[in-house]
Amino acid sequence: MAVPEKDRQPGSEVADPENEVGELVGRLTAPGELEPAERRRLLGRLARALSTGARKARETGAGRGRWLADVFLNIAPRIPIRDLHTLAEHHHGLTGEELADDLVRTAQKATMTVGAIGGALAAAEFAAPPLLLSAPAQLVAETIVVAAIEVKLLAELHEVYGVRVQGTGTQRAVAFTAAWAKQRGVDPLAPASVSLALGAATKTALRNRLMRTLGRHLTTFGPFLTGAVAGGALNRMATKKLGEAIRADLRVKLPSGDAPGAVGSATPQDQLDA
Repeated sequence: MAVPEKDRQPGSEVADPENEVGELVGRLTAPGELEPAERRRLLGRLARALSTGARKARETGAGRGRWLADVFLNIAPRIPIRDLHTLAEHHHGLTGEELADDLVRTAQKATMTVGAIGGALAAAEFAAPPLLLSAPAQLVAETIVVAAIEVKLLAELHEVYGVRVQGTGTQRAVAFTAAWAKQRGVDPLAPASVSLALGAATKTALRNRLMRTLGRHLTTFGPFLTGAVAGGALNRMATKKLGEAIRADLRVKLPSGDAPGAVGSATPQDQLDA
């Protein structure tokens, strides 16, 4: 007999790595605030799902970097991206640069929170050696969620600046993921910029970017509260840097004379396919 959801202990669920990772990342990156206990519970479930997937990957001989990239490409279409009208509604009617400012601040807060939770978990396990073996899965979960939050930020900044990326939901998800890997905006005028987003060079860039993000999170592996402080601060700085780089790039890509974020100036994009 299945244990009711409300009676389960945080992190005790055994998630199906093929089906639950995308759902969990979607819930962790959805608009709105999550209660700390709920965020920890979802991160615990995600860590279990990723741990199961990592074991299968090791059995097939896949390297961690390649496996991480494959996982992220699978969940990218599940990241909830809002159109310009929805963004304005969720951010109290802000438009243009003020809306972009608020998006970056919100993303910074989200990645800082995830980093603090992941860092605190790693710190607790540093003080309890028997539990140390489960820490890598938690750090991988943190890496995946932070990357998803930043891809979401990047995609929604494209909405604010009116840089339209065509294609299906999955194609757009891949294009935004490729742009995140290279830390720049999508060029909608480049020939086949969406259809060629999954080339070998892009896959290598994504793998390297995810591994660098994972490496950053390994610095949270410290005693007491040092992990939480480091995890939150490093994520916040990295997300701020990404936001600044993407905004500068998108301003250049705007048609001459256009201003970003004029609500109603363009047809809203559908959300990425679930």
